[in-house]
Amino acid sequence: MASDPARAETVIDLDAIRHNVALLADRAGSAATMVVVKADGYGHGAIPVAKAAIEAGASWLGACSVAEAVALREAGISARLFSWLDIPGTDFAPGLEAGVDLSVSSRAELAAVADAAARTGVLAEIHLKIDTGLSRNGCPSYDWPALVKDAAAEPKVRVAAIWSHLACADEPGHPSIDLQAARFQSAYDIAREAGLNPLRHLANSAATLTRPDLHFDLVRPGIATYGLNPVPQKEDLRPAMTFRSSVALTKRIAAGESVSYGHTWTAEKDTTLALVPAGYADGVPRTLSGRMDVWLDGKRRPVAGRICMDQFVVDCGDDEPEIGAEVVLFGDGASGGPTAREWADTLGTIDYEIVTGMYRPRVARRYLGETG
Repeated sequence: MASDPARAETVIDLDAIRHNVALLADRAGSAATMVVVKADGYGHGAIPVAKAAIEAGASWLGACSVAEAVALREAGISARLFSWLDIPGTDFAPGLEAGVDLSVSSRAELAAVADAAARTGVLAEIHLKIDTGLSRNGCPSYDWPALVKDAAAEPKVRVAAIWSHLACADEPGHPSIDLQAARFQSAYDIAREAGLNPLRHLANSAATLTRPDLHFDLVRPGIATYGLNPVPQKEDLRPAMTFRSSVALTKRIAAGESVSYGHTWTAEKDTTLALVPAGYADGVPRTLSGRMDVWLDGKRRPVAGRICMDQFVVDCGDDEPEIGAEVVLFGDGASGGPTAREWADTLGTIDYEIVTGMYRPRVARRYLGETG
């Protein structure tokens, strides 16, 4: 039985993912590449992205939680996995049994991981996280020597790596970058003095692109994997997500007629309107009302009036699109159409939030470039 057409969909170009990962792996030099696929691959689909990333040269995958990492393993992915943030009381046993490397930021967390290792009989591969100045997760410097000592003495774990995360790498030259790097080196020195020989990883997407001195043994690109550039310099990254819908109806209205709730937009002359069946329930922010264009029939065209829960209206002037014509809300921008970065700039946010928020019940997801 034929399925109903999607009212809106995100189209994910896996060849763009492969291109981006290959570029990042090349820039990483001798360092290995961990592609971050947390939050369902930043809204792109963690499993298809993970498979494409491995095909393009990634040897590690990063997930936020143990559950995210275990789901990757259950999908048949054999690459090395790393997870770093779970709530207190999480049972780490499933992660250990699935061969997931675990982050540890405190002695309490170390004890919980060691307990899971004892129960499963699996040696825990852990990455000790030092807080070098982001002041989120991670062990503060005053507790670091004790954490390192305990980890080195714990027979049920092996310290595979130490790591940290940069606060301002997307602002090349920001003084915090070198400060964090120096603190990271001090933490590494303490680990070495305790008899450990861990890998080191610090570089996110921005540092992978701009700070080869911080690549160490492993880099962790996230947003750049998806083709969104975190640094002000031009990079050959290809946005992988296109958000699209189609024209459901057209109509001609006379000058002086108004559109949508509140009548915030009034036609200055006779014009053709196109109705698009996607709204804020589908990821089109209501706050973009009157502030966004779409790409329709080879032109940028403005949205007229307020965006509604299920629909919005496009002013097409004297053109009359065909019913079913494609409407691109954002994409790679190659032809001059809107992009996720444009939405983010208009809304005063970041493109991470735009794409990650595109996992919606009514928005279908379709892949290009699948290899089986």
